Amino acid sequence: MLSGNGFDTITGVTIVKNRPVCIALMALGWLWVGIAFIGVAVPGIPTTGPIILAAFLFSKSSERFDRWLVTNRFFGSIVRDWRAGEGFTARVKLGAVITIALSFGFTTWFFLTAGYARGLMWALAVGIAVFIVTRPTKPVPAFATNYGLPSRGTDPT
Repeated sequence: MLSGNGFDTITGVTIVKNRPVCIALMALGWLWVGIAFIGVAVPGIPTTGPIILAAFLFSKSSERFDRWLVTNRFFGSIVRDWRAGEGFTARVKLGAVITIALSFGFTTWFFLTAGYARGLMWALAVGIAVFIVTRPTKPVPAFATNYGLPSRGTDPT
């Protein structure tokens, strides 16, 4: 649902009542936020997946942290777009598939020797890539492509 400020809220989402489970979900949410922050600085570590997972975990454990993530200037648009069903831009999809191929390739080449393990890793990589590619593709606004501006998903006019 959209609130008056245009940000997605968690109205209607059920917060887990079991306190230990709630704390565990919140801790996992912060773990994935940390991984996403590392992914911003380190090439090859994804950002979008961990943030979406953190948003899910926060939506089940803390209205406060969910609201913080949804309104976060770095990650909020990712979460809002995902929850609105808008998907990813073609550029983000391409980057994700390339990152998956490179990271799984590096792992299977340098760290795995068993053929079955390599096969399982590549099956997982293909599954993740297919999932990403089959999500809705968010169109890039015309003003962004005409003027070389980064896409934010909204028209400034």
